Amino acid sequence: MTTKVVKGSMWTLGGSVAPLAVSFISTPFIIRFLGTESYGVLLLVGLIPTYFAFADFGMGVASTKFASEAYGQGDEKKEAEIVWTATAIAAISALVVAVPIFLFSYQIVALLNVPEHLLSQASIALKITSGSFFLGILSSVLNSPMLARLRMDLNMLTSAVPKILLAAVTPVILYFGGGIVQAVGWGFAVVVGMLTITVYFSAHVLPPLAFVTFNRDRVRPLIKFGGGWIVAMIAAMLLGNIEKLFLTKLVSVKALAYYSVAFTFAGMASMFAQAMIQSLIPAFSQMQSSEKRQEFDALFARGMRLNLILLIPGLAALLIIARPLFTLWAGNDFGDESSVPFYILTLGLFFNIIAYIPHSTLLAQGRTDIFAKLYWCELFLYSAGALALINRFGVTGAALAWSLRVILDAFVILWLSRRVGGMSFGFVRRTSALVLGSMFLLAPVALALFYNSYSLWLGPAMLIGLALYAVTIWKMFVEAEERIWLRNRIQQTFRSTV
Repeated sequence: MTTKVVKGSMWTLGGSVAPLAVSFISTPFIIRFLGTESYGVLLLVGLIPTYFAFADFGMGVASTKFASEAYGQGDEKKEAEIVWTATAIAAISALVVAVPIFLFSYQIVALLNVPEHLLSQASIALKITSGSFFLGILSSVLNSPMLARLRMDLNMLTSAVPKILLAAVTPVILYFGGGIVQAVGWGFAVVVGMLTITVYFSAHVLPPLAFVTFNRDRVRPLIKFGGGWIVAMIAAMLLGNIEKLFLTKLVSVKALAYYSVAFTFAGMASMFAQAMIQSLIPAFSQMQSSEKRQEFDALFARGMRLNLILLIPGLAALLIIARPLFTLWAGNDFGDESSVPFYILTLGLFFNIIAYIPHSTLLAQGRTDIFAKLYWCELFLYSAGALALINRFGVTGAALAWSLRVILDAFVILWLSRRVGGMSFGFVRRTSALVLGSMFLLAPVALALFYNSYSLWLGPAMLIGLALYAVTIWKMFVEAEERIWLRNRIQQTFRSTV
């Protein structure tokens, strides 16, 4: 199972990196073609539906969990019934959100401090986005058969290729005179294509899916799981994005643009962890029996170690290149305004990513009620804190509020995974080696942050630090059986390419 998870994680990571690379190239053109103000509006229009990601009633996660269990039992008929029943529930729930957004789009954008001369474009764009939102939710449920089989190669094609097309073609549309509405319209066309190929590949790996089936007996467990998840996700969406709305309302859409660049770039550090989670949730779901508990614990420990090993150098590299990259990529204003928020976000992100895998184990065990209680408790404190900090410090205050919240959240989830989920953290005894290895990365990071982000010495210093870090981790942190496994995988890969 470890091999399948790692392979699936690499496919998912590739599916995340490729669109990001294309977006990295295209975004500066989009900013320049639209201007900072219109770009902020485009971000806002895309952001509004993300506050309603819970509108699938938790069916994306529920379908993956229960379909994975059915796949583990070898029951394809049951699996297809689960997927189609979950899709029907998600469709009904999504319409409840998408229709009001469509009908009241003008009033929504007017409330969010959108400049008057852009209100009409923003309203039409939000109507189109509501349709993309609905179709995207259906796609997120119908991909369950691919996730259950850890066919991340197929899932990557259904998600990465449309994103690449979206990022690559949007600047061309703007270059030939298109605006916010035309850019969002192209996004809708891409989502239609994504849904089409998702259904095709899912039916390919699960032939019974070709026949639409709805089983009332599947509704109750799906609703029970999804009910807890939707309550949690309503709070989670607000927790993850409310500072962006406060920033737009209290400061400006330009401030949102500066913050969004920092936030998006910081999120690059979580790419591998997120890729691994997409494989781990169905894997953990297939190991719920007591007979597989030892395998469950082993996968958890290896996932945590691998997450930590890659996280530290990833964050170090991003800290070093952030300021010059912002300046070169989006202009001097973004280099000046986005760098400090990025540094603050990185601190919170470190703890946030550590909690990813414990979070997924609780989810695979069906404990959505835990997240519902936790997130709603956090929301009220976070809202008050974010308002105060943004009102006082602007963009920097938004980053500080987010980081403080996710640090607290990470410690609570780690505690809950041990107390409620019964997870073992025996591997923590070896974290002294991880700390030692991290020390070698401090010099280039300190040079970048406190001395000169443009120094020619940064490249050699980072390479030396990474080499010393890798040797320390390999000798002192990675277990002997994992070194053997990795050597075997490298040898097999080498033989297959020769």
